[in-house]
Amino acid sequence: MATHRPARREDLAGLPVDVAPTLLGALLETTLPDGPAGIGGDVTVRITEVEAYHGRGSGEVADPGSHARMGPTARNATMWGEAGHLYVYLSHGIHSCVNVVCGPAGRGDGILLRAGEIVEGADVARRRREAKGVARTDRDLARGPGRLGDAIGLRHALHDGIDAVTGEPREGAVARLHLRAEPLADIATGPRVGVAGIAGTAAYPWRFWIPGDPTVSAFRPGRGAV
Repeated sequence: MATHRPARREDLAGLPVDVAPTLLGALLETTLPDGPAGIGGDVTVRITEVEAYHGRGSGEVADPGSHARMGPTARNATMWGEAGHLYVYLSHGIHSCVNVVCGPAGRGDGILLRAGEIVEGADVARRRREAKGVARTDRDLARGPGRLGDAIGLRHALHDGIDAVTGEPREGAVARLHLRAEPLADIATGPRVGVAGIAGTAAYPWRFWIPGDPTVSAFRPGRGAV
């Protein structure tokens, strides 16, 4: 891990659009026990695709695609806390998706982990995916936010709020984020995936990915995004 170092809160204190590119190539490690939450084990994902979402009052333009756009709710409460915690939410009632909280507390900023490469624990990640009746190639184990959540084992609402800076356990799970010592220079940017309306257009080029990486998910526009 000579190319990486543990993430600090100050690394994540900026605007999501500024912090998001620094997560490309970062490593997120999770350790989970066997139990009701699912299959235990250690998995490390190298992050290859992210999306920035601004909270209420962040930056120069409002973000109509953010979960925090209307203010704090029971669902998005973690987004309003300290940077470095993970906001784990349920998508379509099925998938647990993982976000890194950033910015100052009280603003609701976050970065969705859209895709990654499983670099350690692929056997564990595959068993978790197969438990849902889906077997994928190694490329597809964490290709897309729902698959990534499955692969690393974090679950809404059990692990929502877990601290990836201190590594403090939550319900037996541990998560640790390691950033690249030198951020990647070659990155791509474009509209966010599947976001409705103007928030999913080129007016918000807040999706960032590693060009040419096979684990990056395919783009699809959201409803009414033109």
